Amino acid sequence: MALVEMTMPKMGESIMEGTILKWLKKQGDTIEQDESVLEVATDKVDTDIPAPEAGILKEILAKEGDVVQVGKPIAVISTNSDKIEAGAETKVVEQQTKNEEPVTRDVAPSPSFVPSPSSPVLDVSTDGHWKLEKPVAGRFYSPLVLNIVRHEKIPMEELEYVPGSGKDGRVTKKDIFSYVDNRTAVGSDHIGTGVKTTIASGTAAQEAVLEKAGQTTAAPSTIPQPPSAPPAFSVSGKDEIIEMDRMRKMIAVRMVESKRISPHVTSFVEADVSNIVMWRNKVKAEFEKKEGEKLTFTPIFIDALIKAIKDHPMVNVSVDDSKIIVHKNINIGLAVALPSGNLIVPVIKNADQYNLTGLAKKVNDLTRRARENKLIPDDLTDGTYTISNVGTFGNVMGTPIIMQPQTAILAVGAIQKKPAVIETPQGDAIGIRNMMFLSHAYDHRVIDGALGGTFVRKVADYLERFDGSSYQ
Repeated sequence: MALVEMTMPKMGESIMEGTILKWLKKQGDTIEQDESVLEVATDKVDTDIPAPEAGILKEILAKEGDVVQVGKPIAVISTNSDKIEAGAETKVVEQQTKNEEPVTRDVAPSPSFVPSPSSPVLDVSTDGHWKLEKPVAGRFYSPLVLNIVRHEKIPMEELEYVPGSGKDGRVTKKDIFSYVDNRTAVGSDHIGTGVKTTIASGTAAQEAVLEKAGQTTAAPSTIPQPPSAPPAFSVSGKDEIIEMDRMRKMIAVRMVESKRISPHVTSFVEADVSNIVMWRNKVKAEFEKKEGEKLTFTPIFIDALIKAIKDHPMVNVSVDDSKIIVHKNINIGLAVALPSGNLIVPVIKNADQYNLTGLAKKVNDLTRRARENKLIPDDLTDGTYTISNVGTFGNVMGTPIIMQPQTAILAVGAIQKKPAVIETPQGDAIGIRNMMFLSHAYDHRVIDGALGGTFVRKVADYLERFDGSSYQ
C-alpha cells in the first residue's frame, strides 16, 4: 500500500493559488483515477480536479473555502500500488509503519516586507472596533491580493497587520475584501488602555493613537494614511443591495487595474462590410449543413484581424517594466458575455494557423463552453490580442478596456444599412451599404497614434476587400 499526496495543480501560467469550492468526495470514499474529487475556483475559471490515482480518499488536508497555493497538498489518497511514479501534481509519501502519518515539507513563504516598529497595527474585533495587534512579517501574498491592495491604495506596512484566515496566517481574498469593507470604521481600542478614540483624517489623530499605545511618533512618514471617507449615499426600502459575486469582484479589480496601468487611446474607423454580409447570407445555410456549425461574422472579423497583425506585429506585444515583448504567436482572446451578466475571455491559441472554417468551429466551441461553464484553465491563458463584438448587443461602437498584460483590443460594432457614396466607373453614386464601426483601444506607452490608427484602418481594408470565393 502506498500513499499519494494530491496537490493543488497549476491551472495556468499566471495562476498561483486556487480556492476550494466544494469537495465532491468525503474522507474514506473510494475513488477512481481521473474521477472528479473537488471543485476549485481561480480568478479566471471554476473547474473540477480529478484524482491522480485510484484508491481511498484517506485524508482531506484543506477545507472548503481555503485558498491553497499551487503545489501545496490538499489531500492524501491510499492506493493499492506498491510503487507509483511521481507526476507533476502528485508525489508518493513513504510510510515506515502502517499507522505512520505522511510527512510533507512546507515551502517557506516568500518574504514580502518587514514593517516599521512605529507602524500602527489594525485588526477588526467582533464588536466592529479596531484593535492594536502585532504585525505578521514575511508573509506570502498572492498576486490577486496584491492587485486588490494596489487598487485600494493600502500601504504594504498596513497590509502586514491584516489578519489572515488562510494557511500559515495567509491573507485570502475574503480577508482583504472584509478588511477593505471595515477599513473606514470609527473607533479604536488601545492596547492596555481601554480608551476609545475616533480615527480622523490627518496625522494628529494617528499620532494620538500611537502615543496611547506607547509608540513613538518620531517617524510619521512610516504611518499609513487613512483613506478619505466615501461619499454619502442613501438607501431606501425601494432599493435592492446586491453583493458582487466572486467573478464580478475580480472583473472590477482587473478593469480598474488595467486603467491604472495603461494610458488608453482609442481610434475609430468605419468599414463597408457589404461584401461580407452578402457572402454570408449566400453560404450560411450550406456551411451549417456541411460543417455542422453556424457561420457568424466573428470568425471573419478575426481572420481580417490576424492579417493586420501580421502586417503590424508591434500591436501584438506586452510590456515588462521597460521591455517590450513582441509575441510571435498570435493568440486571439474572444470576449464572451455569460448568462450571469459577467464577462470571460477564452483564447484561440495560434489563431493564424486556422482557416475560416477552423476559426468558425473554434469560436463556436469556446463560446458554447464558456456559457456552459465548461472552460478549462488552459482556455484562458496566453492571449496576445483581444476582440470584442459589441455589435451583438446592438451597439454601434465601444471603447473597450485592454486585457492586461496585452496592449490592445478591438471592438466591432453592429452592422447597419446606411446611404453611402459608391465609386463606379461611371462616377460616384449614392447606394445603400452595410457599414460597421471598428474601435481600437491601445496602450499609449508602446503604441502611438500612428500605429494604432494605421492598424485599425488596415483591419477595415481587409474587411472591405473580403473575397469569399477562397472559402467556398
